[in-house]
Amino acid sequence: MSFIAAIAGRPNVGKSTLFNRLAGKRLALVDDQPGVTRDRRLGDARIGDIKFQIFDTAGLEDADDATLEGRMRHQTEQAILESDVVLFLIDARSGITPLDKSFANMLRRAGKPVILVANKVEGRQGDDGFYEAFSMGFGEPVAISAEHGDGMVDLRDALVEAVGEKTAFGEDTQEFALVSDTDDDLSDELVFDDADDEAEVEYDDTRPMRIAVVGRPNAGKSTLINQMVGEDRLLTGPEAGITRDSISVEWEWRGRKIKLFDTAGMRRKARVQEKLEKLSVADGLRAIQYAEVVIIVFDATIPFEKQDLQIIDLIAREGRAPVIAFNKWDLITDKQKLLSELHEKTERLLPQIRGVRTVTLSGQTGKGLDRLMEAVLDTHRIWNKHVSTSRLNRWLGDVQMYHPPPAVAGRRIRFKYITQAKTRPPTFVTQCTRPEGLPASYERYLLNDLRETFEFPGVPLRLHMRKGDNPYAKKKRF
Repeated sequence: MSFIAAIAGRPNVGKSTLFNRLAGKRLALVDDQPGVTRDRRLGDARIGDIKFQIFDTAGLEDADDATLEGRMRHQTEQAILESDVVLFLIDARSGITPLDKSFANMLRRAGKPVILVANKVEGRQGDDGFYEAFSMGFGEPVAISAEHGDGMVDLRDALVEAVGEKTAFGEDTQEFALVSDTDDDLSDELVFDDADDEAEVEYDDTRPMRIAVVGRPNAGKSTLINQMVGEDRLLTGPEAGITRDSISVEWEWRGRKIKLFDTAGMRRKARVQEKLEKLSVADGLRAIQYAEVVIIVFDATIPFEKQDLQIIDLIAREGRAPVIAFNKWDLITDKQKLLSELHEKTERLLPQIRGVRTVTLSGQTGKGLDRLMEAVLDTHRIWNKHVSTSRLNRWLGDVQMYHPPPAVAGRRIRFKYITQAKTRPPTFVTQCTRPEGLPASYERYLLNDLRETFEFPGVPLRLHMRKGDNPYAKKKRF
């Protein structure tokens, strides 16, 4: 991207609405109540022929540094420092407030180019506020309606003038975007490759990876990501439920590019009543769908709550690669006793992803982060693993001899062929007679034996049964 712009202003002036408009998609949560956005979010933006990056920030509020609002303001100040130009947003319908004037002085001290943007000017209701904005001393304001898209051409011209044409029309240097791979799409039909697949597919350890961090509220997700990236990138604190948006952070670990997604804490569905929390949870679910590996953060002081198990079951159904992180390990006194209990509960309570990787760590001190990332890479490698058809069919013959499938209506079910149709997650398709009569217990037996024989610990597996075509079905009888 050619330059970075930050959207700043007091609460409820339409910053997130403008961010979504420039990004071309609904990335940031938007609601009528003020103070929805808390963290700073960086996204790719475009207006006409210019491309750049844009920061969505929390509403600027005059509060003590130790409070939640003060920590939110620090996030906004950091976004302003990292940007090349600031879009100072005001609400033209409300006019200039003392809070607007206070933060206008703060922007002057920052020394960044400032574009004054008067939002909500649709109709004639914002005329008075638009003309009043001239008194702010930032030159002629740009009149826009972020909700309806009015004034975007004028905003584009103001950006080009503020950063210069050479910077505005720089080359696009984006490395990878937040898009789902075609093989990640759970709605895709299974595709068979007619070519011989005897050669095992090598794992590409240079490819960028997407990791989502999920868990219950106050489990330490944002603190963990801050420790990973080595800076206070995300808003943290003792209050539960601070994170609302699903925030992406780009990071590099041992030369590998990684995109981390922080998500809002997921409570039990019955407790989620407010509209804003429902939007936050939905945003977190989308982050899981986009991710490749999902780190489930457990609070080691109260592990394996019912909600923890439901989150893991959701990840397994989505087909993502899970890794469990027992956080706050520095608060545990009898570590060895608790560790054996956690291993026993993991095996007993999570049979659908037998062998899932578990790591103990402290997000506050950073102890255990290397072990966590090694477990993530191992799980990602298994999630991308492909087994040749010849090996699978030899295994299928052996497994039928050792434990034959049951008989249905006096006739035994016969398996003819098996192949791995796709990876991410590993998905297998087998042809057999009367698949509708195969007991679920035998399917579980096949999956467990597949997992053990070909070493697929800790990742969800898919096994689809298909009935072979009858070559004599269309022939006439005489």
